[in-house]
Amino acid sequence: MASRSLRGLGGNRGGGGGGGRKSLSARNAAVERRNLITVCRFSVKTLIDRSCFETIDDSSPEFNNFAAILEQILSHRLKGQVTWFGYESPRSFWDYIRVACRKVSQNCICSIESMENVSSSRAKGRAWIRVALMEKHLSEYISTALRDFKTTRRFYEDGAIVLGEEANMLAGMLLGLNAIDFSFCLKGEGLDGNFPAVIDYTPYLKFTQSSDSISSDEEELRTLGSSGSESSTPENVGPPFIMDENSWFNKCKRVKQKYQLTLEQKGYLEELLRLRENQLSESVAQNKILLQRIEDSDLAHKLEKEQLEYIIVELQDQLTVLKNNDLRSRQELTAHLTNQWPSPGALDVNAVALDTLLYRKHNKQWYEKSCQSLDQLSAEVSLSQTSLDPGQSQGDGKQDTLNLISEGKEDTPSLLGLCGSLTSVASYKSLTSLKSNDYLASPTTEMTSPGLTPS
Repeated sequence: MASRSLRGLGGNRGGGGGGGRKSLSARNAAVERRNLITVCRFSVKTLIDRSCFETIDDSSPEFNNFAAILEQILSHRLKGQVTWFGYESPRSFWDYIRVACRKVSQNCICSIESMENVSSSRAKGRAWIRVALMEKHLSEYISTALRDFKTTRRFYEDGAIVLGEEANMLAGMLLGLNAIDFSFCLKGEGLDGNFPAVIDYTPYLKFTQSSDSISSDEEELRTLGSSGSESSTPENVGPPFIMDENSWFNKCKRVKQKYQLTLEQKGYLEELLRLRENQLSESVAQNKILLQRIEDSDLAHKLEKEQLEYIIVELQDQLTVLKNNDLRSRQELTAHLTNQWPSPGALDVNAVALDTLLYRKHNKQWYEKSCQSLDQLSAEVSLSQTSLDPGQSQGDGKQDTLNLISEGKEDTPSLLGLCGSLTSVASYKSLTSLKSNDYLASPTTEMTSPGLTPS
């Protein structure tokens, strides 16, 4: 029975070992995360305190410690890179930063990638920390990377600091570093990626005894000194008073240091406030100038708009007047032409009289020319006949002359077609052009009789 009970106890102890190991692992992971976050908070405070006295550069131990702490935080539970052969090779946090911080505006990722003196991934990550601090954008980089939860989950295992609640605290702590002016050399030994970063915990492990603890220790010393012997003298009480004086001196020294630090911070804040007030006053003045320019431009725009509207109305009025004048001119011209033309009956009588007059005039001219030519012809004929028979030639010449005259008076085809119809307006307008001989046939070409040509 005893052995069975012992065996049962041993079995229970072995069965509970798996749960105990899990809880111990979870505790260790939580302690590790808490330690890194706490040390990071201390390092940020020491950096801010040191920046009040000197410029932070690569030689500052506070910065070297902070860089090592941040590198440890970003490398906490970082997944390895699986190769083609199935092996998992370690990677640096720079691989995660390079992918997750691409969305930051005006980021320095490309410039760090193109650096010639930085070849390893770890060295590029350390160079990125220094550049981000000099740009005062380290907190923005970390916040942007943490918001990309999908990429963070792809690079880190469960239990990592960047996947827990401590990540939000980390981004808030790093925000205070934007007030510090850093100066780094990106070609120094601090970028050597062959050795991992090591955190120095000693600056944060200094134990400061409280005043209550100091008083209790002094009481214990007094008690021990008085109970040691009855023949104790006042010299036995001297050391506690000396320790008390030293403690007060240390307290005064610390208070003085805090006062000096507060005074320097007060001066810095006053100077910063004065600078901001000057910038604000300049901004207000520029804003007033811009508002005045906007008002002037609005007023000029309104005046120009009114002028254009007035010009448009005036042009419309002028266009209306021109249209009315044109219509009135057309009406007056039509009335004038209508009143100037005679009636159709008068046009017919005048057309017939004018046609007759033109016919007689041109016929008379042709008759005169024909008579001249006949006289010449008759003279020639009479001369020829006189040589043969003077008596008979005279009678025959007169008879031929009468025949030619009668033939010359013979009516030609109607010349009315050449004059046109005078009943239309167009024919009436062409009467003035008929005064020339262009519209009548030439008597010498069309009215010549074939019998008058000499044989």
